[in-house]
Amino acid sequence: MSDMRLVVVGAAGRMGQALIRAVAAMEGVTLAGAIEREGAPALGQDAGRLAGLDALGVEISDDPLPVFAKADGVLDFTTPAATVAFAAIAAQARIVHVIGTTGLSDDDAVKIRAAARHAVIVRSGNMSLGVNLLAALVARAAKALSEDFDIEIVEMHHRHKVDAPSGTALLLGEAAAAARGIPLAERSVRSRDGHTGPRPTGDIGFATLRGGSVVGDHTVILAGEGERIELSHRAQDRSIFSRGAVKAALWGRGKKPGVYSMADVLGLGEA
Repeated sequence: MSDMRLVVVGAAGRMGQALIRAVAAMEGVTLAGAIEREGAPALGQDAGRLAGLDALGVEISDDPLPVFAKADGVLDFTTPAATVAFAAIAAQARIVHVIGTTGLSDDDAVKIRAAARHAVIVRSGNMSLGVNLLAALVARAAKALSEDFDIEIVEMHHRHKVDAPSGTALLLGEAAAAARGIPLAERSVRSRDGHTGPRPTGDIGFATLRGGSVVGDHTVILAGEGERIELSHRAQDRSIFSRGAVKAALWGRGKKPGVYSMADVLGLGEA
């Protein structure tokens, strides 16, 4: 089978450049296009040179339509509004759309599911193998331990991150909530301030830290009477996310249209 032709959107960003480097380094894929927003300073530049590589002969463009039409998949770690627009174009082109964008609303998710009638969409708040294995372990622990064990999720990222809690923290929270059969939206606690009273049994708490250049630290705490379990993952390099995204695209090639997760890609199945 020929190499999978991949497009990187948000090509000038930190994750965009990491994705370009991953595509250039991995077998079975080739860079077919690089997209940036209209008016971006990087337009017209060679995508390889922008990412610190030798020239790849791929010029950064602001017009995704013709680029998607000639591609097999798109790697997308942009913004919610951009991702929704790219999903619609990917559906027209009937290609694989790997979404690592965080901060998506329920309305955004509805539009993405609509696009998945014609596109293979792999969506995850985190593309790393380790984090998705952690989610499976969290689900197993949450299911095995009763609500006598309180669940708290602590995450830290670099000072430039704009959404909170992180997509990964929410992924871990969803894993725990699903395992206990509770709706995360109704049972999550995002902030505590002042006289809050006792902690309600069964809630899932989130604590958000921001600072420096931290790529991503996540710890899930299951705290019972007299004992505590902590499950952690620390990302040290964004390349773990970009490699995972490329693997997700390769996995999605030839699959039926629909929305898939990294658990599907990695074959983790039920916890």
